[in-house]
Amino acid sequence: MFQQELQPVGDSLALSALCGALPLIALFVLLGGLRLKAWVAGLISLAVALLVAVTFFEMPVDQALLAGTEGAAFGFFPILWIVINAIWVYNLTVSSGHFDVLRRSFEKVSPDQRVQAIIIAFCFGALLEALAGFGTPVAITVVMLMAMGFQPMKAAVVALVANTAPVAFGALATPIVTLGTVTSGAGDDPGLNTETLGAMVGRQTPLLAVVVPLILVIIVDGKRGARNAWLPALTCGVAFALAQYVASNYISVQLTDIIASLVAAGAVVLLVRVWQPAEVLTADAADVREPVSVGSGGTSSGGAAGNDLTDPDHVDTRADILRAYAPYLVIIAIFSITNITAVKEQLAKEPWTKVFAWPGLDVRNTAGDPVSTTSFALGWLPAAGTLMIIAGLITALILGVKPREMARTYGKTYVDLSSAIVTVMAVLALAYVMNLSGQTGSLGAWLAGAGSAFAILSPIIGWLGVAVTGSDTSSNALFGALQVQTAGSAGLDPVLMAGSNSSGGVLGKMISPQNLAIAAAAVGLAGKEGDIFRKVIGWSLLLLALMCLIVWLQSTAVLEWMVP
Repeated sequence: MFQQELQPVGDSLALSALCGALPLIALFVLLGGLRLKAWVAGLISLAVALLVAVTFFEMPVDQALLAGTEGAAFGFFPILWIVINAIWVYNLTVSSGHFDVLRRSFEKVSPDQRVQAIIIAFCFGALLEALAGFGTPVAITVVMLMAMGFQPMKAAVVALVANTAPVAFGALATPIVTLGTVTSGAGDDPGLNTETLGAMVGRQTPLLAVVVPLILVIIVDGKRGARNAWLPALTCGVAFALAQYVASNYISVQLTDIIASLVAAGAVVLLVRVWQPAEVLTADAADVREPVSVGSGGTSSGGAAGNDLTDPDHVDTRADILRAYAPYLVIIAIFSITNITAVKEQLAKEPWTKVFAWPGLDVRNTAGDPVSTTSFALGWLPAAGTLMIIAGLITALILGVKPREMARTYGKTYVDLSSAIVTVMAVLALAYVMNLSGQTGSLGAWLAGAGSAFAILSPIIGWLGVAVTGSDTSSNALFGALQVQTAGSAGLDPVLMAGSNSSGGVLGKMISPQNLAIAAAAVGLAGKEGDIFRKVIGWSLLLLALMCLIVWLQSTAVLEWMVP
């Protein structure tokens, strides 16, 4: 058995926090400074975390290694499980030729690349985030952007920056549900539940949503983009923000992003029917690429021989268009059914879900109580990844993909994402070692010493959590209780601080190693994660500063009326 200590190094909290931060420092230096491949940086940083855990935090070697294995397992299931299977569904549309139909459908909305970035990366990406999350939107939208003529690096940056405002309500609000679970016993406030926390986040991230589409058009076309395409960007941002606020506060926390993405897309589509930019930015014919299987960096086969869907001059019928959108309609239907309360409760029971203690792992917190993260939930049927497989099988039937091609595509998806798989598992192993050894707790407790100024630091903690784990869900699990406990001692509203962890966390998504690895693999730039990191880190810090300002104002008399 191992019991955590907050200040094991020289009986100093500051020194312990500094040692606890070493794996994070190593990760960012290796990735952004030395530009190592994400999977290499992840493995080296994991080794640093293990060394710090054993040497400075006096964690037994076997317990540290077991913590790493549980983190790696969690990285594969449920995180990679959903990413791999969601990308497989996408790859089925590529191999069958129906992605070409989808691409032409988006082209008809507007030939302008700035508008395409808004619709595909932000609106469609938000829908994918709502349904799947965990890196799926980046993996799919980045390839769609390339197929529309975007250069690989620009496509990666646009997709990563767009994947911000919707993240807190991703995967049917899994981060908010997790936050409600881990904070419910951390404070006396009855408002620490999914509904109230969702309402709180729904009064923070919409303010980001107004800004993000404007940033996207600047990334695509600089100052000229802001000058010529500010109207669709603002229309999209305001529509998404209002819908996200209304849905999270008055309709359904779980369905927030589905509603917001559809409303925003509808608003932009209606706008471009009566308005087009004075100067239309189109892709050069040489830049338009054939759709690729995610991670392959090469063109697809375009489906079976004789399939004319890949012919640029093919006239798409209503049936073609319906089949192209069918995979996403199937996914919405399946996830909606499994989100029905009665169905969800049934699937959470055995034999569909098995919860067990990780073998040999025995960690206690500073109070001597067992740490909840040592239990592993294997929801093999209700897992989003499993539901994606079911959606993929139905999709294959609709698209006419033969079993042999379906199996070949599935195997190829694993091969194409091999480096991303190693990266995600390594970084989640690192996160679990840091959390269970007490490194995370020491770092958070030291930051909590800021008192009332903690309102400014609160989003930064969430940002760090997502930057390391790549998941707002994981960040909420790591720091949610800490935020509430610190709020109590600092005289701050626990609902505000808990919500700020999730809202600040969404801005760390674009710099997380696993998201960088997924984006790089998808556009054929594996090994260039450091270059992508350097292009998005500035936007991440800028938006984080904005969120810190919002949270600070909400903690004062200026905007305290926004706290539910």
